[in-house]
Amino acid sequence: MQVVQQLRIAALATAVIALTSGGALAQKKYDTGASDTEIKIGNIMPYSGPASAYGVIGKTEEAYFKKINAEGGINGRKITFVSYDDAYSPPKAVEQVRKLVESDEVLFVFNPLGTPSNSAIQKYLNGKKIPQLFVATGATKWNDPKNFPWTMGWQPSYQSEGRIYAKYLLKDKPGAKIGVLFQNDDFGKDYLKGLKDGLGDKAASMIVLEESYETSEPSIDGHIVKLKASGADTFFSVTTPKFAAQAIKKLAEIDWHPLHIVVNVSASVGSVIKPAGFENSQGILSAAYAKDAADAQWANDPGMKKFTEFLAQYYPDANKLDSSTVYGYGAAQTLVKVLQMCGDDLTRANVMKQAASLKDFTPDTLLPGVKINTSATDFAPIEQLQMQRFKGEKWELFGEAISGAIE
Repeated sequence: MQVVQQLRIAALATAVIALTSGGALAQKKYDTGASDTEIKIGNIMPYSGPASAYGVIGKTEEAYFKKINAEGGINGRKITFVSYDDAYSPPKAVEQVRKLVESDEVLFVFNPLGTPSNSAIQKYLNGKKIPQLFVATGATKWNDPKNFPWTMGWQPSYQSEGRIYAKYLLKDKPGAKIGVLFQNDDFGKDYLKGLKDGLGDKAASMIVLEESYETSEPSIDGHIVKLKASGADTFFSVTTPKFAAQAIKKLAEIDWHPLHIVVNVSASVGSVIKPAGFENSQGILSAAYAKDAADAQWANDPGMKKFTEFLAQYYPDANKLDSSTVYGYGAAQTLVKVLQMCGDDLTRANVMKQAASLKDFTPDTLLPGVKINTSATDFAPIEQLQMQRFKGEKWELFGEAISGAIE
């Protein structure tokens, strides 16, 4: 009997040792860039150059991480956010990302901005198995977990958004003669593809002119004149903020009043509409997935109250009218959620695993009904948008949140 008892105790002791050592192994796992006290995150933003209006996103994220650190960090670890200027230039993006990885030794690269820049760094980061997480561009190619398992988007894809505008036109203006101005890169071509796919066999008859521009051009005025001359009665402006504002001004100057659609990435009241003139912007259409900080309807919204308090305390110089602040806050809040889910397993593989396990997550700043969902085969976190029309000094939402998900 005593022998059996001793064997039981021995077995129990072995089990306890196995459990505790297993627990210790499972407790803390780190890759380069993470430790008991720190999570080091890399980022590139166009703080200068043709897309410098977006630099506010990086500044908002930096401020949000300061807030998280002030509140005790993530599971006791403080965030170190290293953000460099790539001037919206692919060669510069490659140089800065190499520096982040090889010199700063970050755990991953978060929310790098711009389709050209992200295209330039995608193979490098995937080759090194370093997350290129929640990229700040809506190109469709970020949702390709099979070929690029270390890259994930965040905002709705440009093709999805393009299809939503096509659905709207087919329903409300089926006889539209569409003139398209698009940036001559993946960003512009993705939107154009979405519009054409959405219009289907009507695309050939409805699109009367496709006019491309380069980001190196100082002005797009000549393209606008050409589009007016084409006889188009609908203008689809696939432009980044500087050029979107130029287009709005030029339309007013040459007295051309088509139905005007501006893409979401250039729908900021602060950086596009206000500089172009409220009087020139009446009736412009766009689509949104986030709340507009300039809109009084969100004054008592709990999420936007948190956002406003955050700006007041951590980024008082921010322009509340600039939708880039809302964007940066939502993206940073999503990342914090993922890092909380990682617990003490701060390996690059687990960061991607948790990022691909989001279920109905709703940052404070997203529109009601818009939720973040990801899986091992779905790297497109946000897939719904709602149409909006500019009136007075703000956007007015109409209709329901529509999914533009690629079937």
